[in-house]
Amino acid sequence: MGDIVIAVAGKVSEFLVVPIGRQLGYLFCYRSHVEKLRNQVQTLRTARDDQQITVDEATRKGDEIRPAVREWLNRVDQITGEAEALALTRDDPNMSCLNGWCPNLISRYQLGREAYKKAQVIVGIQAARNFPDGIATRPPPRCSTFKGYECFQSRDSTLNDITDALRDDKTKMIGVCGMGGLGKTMLVKQVTQQAKRHKLFTTDIFIDVSWTRDSKKDEEGIAKIQQKIAEMLGFQFQGKDESTRADELKQRLQKKKEQEKEKEQEKEKILIILDDIWKEINLEKVGIPFKDDQTICKLVLVSRDTGILLKDMGVQKCFQIQHLQREEAWCLLKKIAGDSVEGDQLKPTAIKVLDECGGLPIGIVTIATALKDESVAVWENALDELRSCAPTNIRGMEKKVYTCLQWSYNHLEGYEVKSLFGLCGCLSSYGDISMDQMLRYAMGLDFFNDFNSLEKARNKLVTLVKTLKASSLLLDGTEDDGHGSGVGASRLLFMDGDHKSVRMHDLVRDVARIIASKDPHRFKVVVDVSSDQDWTKIEDESKFISLYCKAMLELPPRLVCPELQFFMLHSNSGASLNTIPNTFFERMNQLKVLVLSRMHLPILPSTCQSLANLRTLCLDRCKLGDMAIIGELKKLQVLSMMGSDIQQLPREMKQLTNLRLLDLNYCEELKVIPRDILSCLSRLECLFMKSSFSEWAAEEFCDGDSNACLSELNNLHCLKTIEVKIPNAKSVPKADIFDHNLTSYAIFIGSFDELPKAYEK
Repeated sequence: MGDIVIAVAGKVSEFLVVPIGRQLGYLFCYRSHVEKLRNQVQTLRTARDDQQITVDEATRKGDEIRPAVREWLNRVDQITGEAEALALTRDDPNMSCLNGWCPNLISRYQLGREAYKKAQVIVGIQAARNFPDGIATRPPPRCSTFKGYECFQSRDSTLNDITDALRDDKTKMIGVCGMGGLGKTMLVKQVTQQAKRHKLFTTDIFIDVSWTRDSKKDEEGIAKIQQKIAEMLGFQFQGKDESTRADELKQRLQKKKEQEKEKEQEKEKILIILDDIWKEINLEKVGIPFKDDQTICKLVLVSRDTGILLKDMGVQKCFQIQHLQREEAWCLLKKIAGDSVEGDQLKPTAIKVLDECGGLPIGIVTIATALKDESVAVWENALDELRSCAPTNIRGMEKKVYTCLQWSYNHLEGYEVKSLFGLCGCLSSYGDISMDQMLRYAMGLDFFNDFNSLEKARNKLVTLVKTLKASSLLLDGTEDDGHGSGVGASRLLFMDGDHKSVRMHDLVRDVARIIASKDPHRFKVVVDVSSDQDWTKIEDESKFISLYCKAMLELPPRLVCPELQFFMLHSNSGASLNTIPNTFFERMNQLKVLVLSRMHLPILPSTCQSLANLRTLCLDRCKLGDMAIIGELKKLQVLSMMGSDIQQLPREMKQLTNLRLLDLNYCEELKVIPRDILSCLSRLECLFMKSSFSEWAAEEFCDGDSNACLSELNNLHCLKTIEVKIPNAKSVPKADIFDHNLTSYAIFIGSFDELPKAYEK
């Protein structure tokens, strides 16, 4: 009985004495509670400031801060504000009464109690600063939009049928086929827009796979597909090899267990569109689960070849795109050419011209654009020329398409715009064409010979490109970076979103190359140079040559092309082409543009000094050694070594007094620029040094043997555009070195872990 009494007494003490002691502590220890609260507030503020630094860095990179992190920061701000206000009341006169002779027990008790509870809350908030998923996420890029789609009644049913197939849970892979120029790509993009309106997918990913024309680009192409999907989904691969990345992507594109419990409208659904397929793509190597019921993605495959879609790729449903019906074709022609085609005199001829277009949108658009608001005589002449054009056999192209495009080219006004069209055809190898690179080549080819500044040449190029776009022979670029991922040319000259890059429809490109291969241009494009026999395809009369080496072991001793003005040689990153014979440039006295990419050049061939007319030299992504001979190229206006491994600029560069553009972007190994080289480039207008040389000498230590110092830039009175990084602010002279009339610039002073990839005006 006594034990029971003792046990009961113990419990009474536990439930009464301890709480009473805590309550008395609020009263008699209120000062220590407040002081402890102040210390915890200070600790929490320090943690908050530290967290804010990380948040600011993530925001600067364009990441989205997670809601849990934002909520934590808000809670910190709220509780610290309340705690500081509470702590201030410790010295409040209300803490005592009778002029300070008697303590105010009630106020002290309340203060101690509140201070204790706030301190406990702060302890909880500090513990909640653990974010296992990270503080931010990289938002997927916005879904691409497009313009120029025309609605045709005959295709409405096809569009709706494709959309219905996308709704069908049993259908995982859909094909869209039809000949070139019918508008398959535009139709599929419209399907994407319709799917968005109906919220069929949470993410849509459009990928151009025209590289499938090239049988040797499988590995590179698969990597591009993997990377594009990853970017759009906002996740990064951990592995580097193809198979590991495929496994990671497959896991990402499969249903997760927790998703099975989500409501239908909340589930992740992904639409992947592969456009312009020329041969089978191994989806398993990519990592796209197309046979698995657990996949969260659907595929739309677009090709000209029905057999590829049905037999090789195994689509479950295939939709054939047909030519436009007569009435629809007429409406399209009238919309572009104007209401004048309805005139009694013009209409019969306009109908005959329309018949020559064969119901192909690409043909109708190009012809109607050129004949807009023209007289009957011009239309009749166009009809005669369309009928007399000699079509060339091009894979996947109907003869009427070639006829329309040939005629549209013939009616371009001016040698400059026609030459630029041919150049674009040679540069367009299954992707966008960088405006920046086009400017460098066009300058070298004297397209803008009458302009005395690079800025005026740039404006002229934009004007010519606008003319080609207005003729429907060029399209807006589709990629953010015209150079693809990784190292690219500067964006400072073309910051306008509409002027960064352009592209050609593949049919237009094929026609452009055929036209450019004839007199007076003599363009020659060889996509795959892999043997000695391929060099026999190059004619002595060629003026423009563009070569893409895939597995070439060595170059011939010389290339006999005395009329050659433009020579481009791209060596595949995996090719074993390591050097250029010393005599290779022996018979190229008229050469104006030389482009060598991804090559090993321990020393430039001695015959380079015979290239007295060379104006543009691009050695991008090359392994470079002795460059002394470059000083002999006195007429050089553009020099680019972007992405190369050059370590020291040769002193002979002082002789390049006509140089207007120097691109050293991403030359990360460049450590030495001898003094006075830059100051001798008196006509230099553009200097690009992003992620490149940064060992600028301080003014007080400058001498003949030192590196270049920033004050040398004061001698470049023509400088308009500059991109440079200055890690040490002490190397900046007191005098203003950037007092030129700069029109565009990106100057980084201080340490930066990562420089921005794009700029704004």
